[in-house]
Amino acid sequence: MAPSFDHLRDADVDEDDYDEDEIDISDLREKYEVQLEQGYDTFIVIDGLPEVTEEQKPKLVKFLLKKLNQIGKTREDQVYMPMEDGKSLRFAFVEYTSPAEAAAAVRQLDMVPLDKKHTLRVNKMTDVDRYGREGRVDENYVPPKIEEFTEKEHLRSFLADPSGRGRDQFAMYRGDVVGVFWNNEKEVPENIVDRQHWTESFVQWSPLGTFLVSVHQQGVQLWGGASWSRQKRFAHPFVNMLDFSPSEKYIVTWSNRPISIPDEGHPQLSLDEDGKNYVIWDVETSKPLRSFANLDLPSTVDSHAAPAKQPPKFPWPAFKWSSDDKYVARMNQGSSISVYELPRMGLLDKTTIKIEGVMDFEWAPSTPQREGIKQYEQLFCFWTPEIGSNPAKVGLMSIPSKEIVRSLNLFSVTDAKLHWQSDATYLSVKVDRHSKSKKSQATTLEIFRVKEKGVPVEVVDTIKDTVINFAWEPKGDRFVIITTPEPTGPTAVAPKTSVSFFCPEKAKGSAVGNFKHLRTLDKKNSNAIYWSPRGRFVVVATVANQQSSDLDFYDLDFEGEKPESDKDLTANLQLMNTTDHYGVTDIQWDPSGRFVASWASVWKHAMENGYHVYDFKGELLREEHIDKFRQWLWRPRPATLLNKDEQKQIRKNLREYSKVFEQEDAERGASADLAVVEARRRMLDEWLAWRASVEAELEEDRIELGLPKHPVDADAKLPEDGEEQVIEEIVEEVLEESEEIVP
Repeated sequence: MAPSFDHLRDADVDEDDYDEDEIDISDLREKYEVQLEQGYDTFIVIDGLPEVTEEQKPKLVKFLLKKLNQIGKTREDQVYMPMEDGKSLRFAFVEYTSPAEAAAAVRQLDMVPLDKKHTLRVNKMTDVDRYGREGRVDENYVPPKIEEFTEKEHLRSFLADPSGRGRDQFAMYRGDVVGVFWNNEKEVPENIVDRQHWTESFVQWSPLGTFLVSVHQQGVQLWGGASWSRQKRFAHPFVNMLDFSPSEKYIVTWSNRPISIPDEGHPQLSLDEDGKNYVIWDVETSKPLRSFANLDLPSTVDSHAAPAKQPPKFPWPAFKWSSDDKYVARMNQGSSISVYELPRMGLLDKTTIKIEGVMDFEWAPSTPQREGIKQYEQLFCFWTPEIGSNPAKVGLMSIPSKEIVRSLNLFSVTDAKLHWQSDATYLSVKVDRHSKSKKSQATTLEIFRVKEKGVPVEVVDTIKDTVINFAWEPKGDRFVIITTPEPTGPTAVAPKTSVSFFCPEKAKGSAVGNFKHLRTLDKKNSNAIYWSPRGRFVVVATVANQQSSDLDFYDLDFEGEKPESDKDLTANLQLMNTTDHYGVTDIQWDPSGRFVASWASVWKHAMENGYHVYDFKGELLREEHIDKFRQWLWRPRPATLLNKDEQKQIRKNLREYSKVFEQEDAERGASADLAVVEARRRMLDEWLAWRASVEAELEEDRIELGLPKHPVDADAKLPEDGEEQVIEEIVEEVLEESEEIVP
């Protein structure tokens, strides 16, 4: 029997009786030795804890575990809190079961308040070794150098037009040059900045116009301020696409190549992003919040379901934002929608929203205000196809409660498209339905009145053809559709289309009546609808079409006489102008709703590339043909700072303001004419001076040759018997001309 510890003799533990080096413990070392690189990846360091005693320590650990176990799995014995002189040192080491859980804890718990007085700071254990190893931290304290305050550029200085005319800016990408200009209507645009090779693929404005985005192989850069200096950089290698949140707080970048982190590390990304395709960034700090890999879309469709159009492999945007930047959501087609809370990027309630067969979803573009609902909410809508004997369904879900506030069953559905009105007052669901034989197809519009009690649904079923385009009036309640009787899809000759206008009928008080058909224009080639951002005016155009390139400008509040059939409707339609831009590929309104730009991009074809600028009535103000013209982008503006009463006062006094503006325009026109006259006078003076210098040279040459200074003097010395000849010239001038037709 082996002796116990108490009965061991000194001889039994005599160190001279054995040689430690001769003992082979390689098998034990291999089994129990901690691999530091792997082991440290599962550890995190939590700082900012309150100072506690030995008696209070278990209570703090249990309280801390409640937060830690929300992210991953850990236990009380895996939390080590160092103590000194009976008191904690205000930090702790925590071990998780996997590196992924540790990384998630750092991402989701850093800067999270523990209580009113303490905020957690969470870092990886490997980061402590990386940044705090010997030689990287100076043992002697050196006070930080505080740089002198330098005033930064105002990133929204573009709102203050130096000319005082309230002009808008636009960006042009032509050839290898990107430039930003002031719009000068008919005159040549005023260049602000021009740079060669500013981008490698395309440029894009942020939603509020604060930044101009350039895209490079190394990542994305944001430019702004009066000097157009680089403001932010997001190093996502081989980035292909990007998308901002509505308030410019966040940005998501995507690359079709998975991220590969080199052994020496990456300046902005960590190993957590390795193998991912999407990165969501905080714009203010330029730090990644979370990364995601591409999702594989389901390859099979339920055999009992109606045939549905397959979306693209990677639908864009894959991440969609709520109107207030508090949530971002991603759909796993056919199964679920994941809603993440910003800026922590944690799943809402730690679970995805299971929706069998979900095909698409859209957030409300502004914070809804449903009747009788006082608590905060955001809404998104979704639709699912027919699965087995279950009908297709459209649902309206409230976030964060995840409550379905309205649903609608649909039958014989081929496809559906979701269209929110800009104020989230209405949601239109364009439903393509097939007949029982599935040989013909028609469209109905299911319009949800979101702000009315109970969210009633109005059906517009008077459309006999298939709707290929739909657009709400911004901040309004009218819409335009384009229909075709022929099947949609690639054809050699684009099918004839019809353009239809709808508006509510008049109702008492502030109520909005039922939607009624206003007018249909047949035998068109139109395929695109562009509303003015201010509403009322709309351009219906034919883009990317080799046979036609018409632009029709309509006014839905025409101030002329209203047809008798439209007396009970809230619109008076008038075609203001029809123009043509050969090869047009894109059209965009400026933020003020005063000008429209159309352009033919070399990305689509190489014929007559360039741009046209029209006013809201369709009058051509300026056109320019530019080789290798790529993009025209109006610079967006943030929402006005004026309240409704101030805006109402401005509209009331608009005639007085108009007089001032008209006088300024007239003076500017007169000054432009004066400048032309002065330029011509200057050119004439230069020509007269040149002529005088030439005549002086001729006089010198004639004197050297012994000829009279002036040829006239030689003619005066003709013989007396010379003949004289008198030449008379008669000039007729038409002072007035009129034409009268006599019956």
